[in-house]
Amino acid sequence: MARTPVAEHEGRVRALLAPLRTRDAETVPVAAALGRVLAGAVLSPIDLPPFRNSQMDGFAVLASDLAAGLPLPIAGEVAAAAGTPDPLVPGTAVRIMTGAPIPAGADAVVPVEDTVVSVDAMVTIASDWAAGAYVRDVGSDLKAGAQLLPGGVRLASRHLAALAAAGITGVAVSSRVRIAVISTGSELVAPGEALGPGQIADSNGTALVAAARDVGAEIVLEGRVVDDHEAFEALLVAAIAADAELVLTSGGISQGEYEVVRETLEPRGALVDVLAMQPGGPQAIGSFDGIPVVCFPGNPVSSQLSFLLFVEPLLREIAGLPDRIRVTRVLDAPVTSVAGKRQFLRGRALPDGRVETLGGPSSHLVAALAAADVLLDIPEDATELAAGATVETWEL
Repeated sequence: MARTPVAEHEGRVRALLAPLRTRDAETVPVAAALGRVLAGAVLSPIDLPPFRNSQMDGFAVLASDLAAGLPLPIAGEVAAAAGTPDPLVPGTAVRIMTGAPIPAGADAVVPVEDTVVSVDAMVTIASDWAAGAYVRDVGSDLKAGAQLLPGGVRLASRHLAALAAAGITGVAVSSRVRIAVISTGSELVAPGEALGPGQIADSNGTALVAAARDVGAEIVLEGRVVDDHEAFEALLVAAIAADAELVLTSGGISQGEYEVVRETLEPRGALVDVLAMQPGGPQAIGSFDGIPVVCFPGNPVSSQLSFLLFVEPLLREIAGLPDRIRVTRVLDAPVTSVAGKRQFLRGRALPDGRVETLGGPSSHLVAALAAADVLLDIPEDATELAAGATVETWEL
């Protein structure tokens, strides 16, 4: 049986999910905006800093008073606190703290380490200082009305700090992609439940929910269903009711019996296919009442790698995240692969640029995947790679 190349299915999924790139904007509190993507540029409503203030602990002076080199009487003190200090009297100095407002009439700050204070409250300046020294002028960081942050930036802590400094409490961000995750299989039970004969814990739901959230998506429904057409369809209806924009399923798309996803969606026009890849050969895409559905195999490693290959790239783009890092490394031992299949082996990167494989190619080896920090991408036409051969790896 001819198998579809991975790249062709990547294109199918990309086309199916292309409408998700157009995001509505929503306003969220700055405190809840970490990791969100700005829907548009943000302008500062105020000057930053909003008032002249001192860059150092020291003395506020009029620079021209320093020319004679004579001690100046200390006329007062200004702390970093609310209020407006009294103007500086020419011929005097005012002790000032970092961040404190500079008194009117002062045009320089002399750091305390460059001064000598006598017991009679006089200060001697060690050298001449020019006007503007250690003075943070109004708007020297950013003028009111200037762009504080550009649209499209993914908000990190430094961005939130700038927004807070400008007094901004809410920002317009792109809405998150709303995803429903449905695990299928009569053998599945919730993680932590006692396993009966023939039962396994549903790890796919946990993995897909976590993977989607990790790249900025919002999970609006997480469900698990036995191999029953009506029960599965009811969960699809529930996903739509939860306002899902995308449904991800695992299991139920092979060529055997009890393939509930294939049996439900294929009559609605879904494309069910087998790809030239290992693990993760069975794949399907379709829609349910206008909502795209991307269907992964039920084997847990296959499900996780399928998400990484086919859905994660678009979600990363929408969330303003970079692509996964790909690095060429050197095999520390020979590798064999199946002719005609692009194989994704689990591995561990070694400090010297080599990479070792972990476990085998089977799609049930969740412990090996958990121990891995890279995937080895073995091309379809490679059947044997010797130790020392180079291979592309994807960082996990």
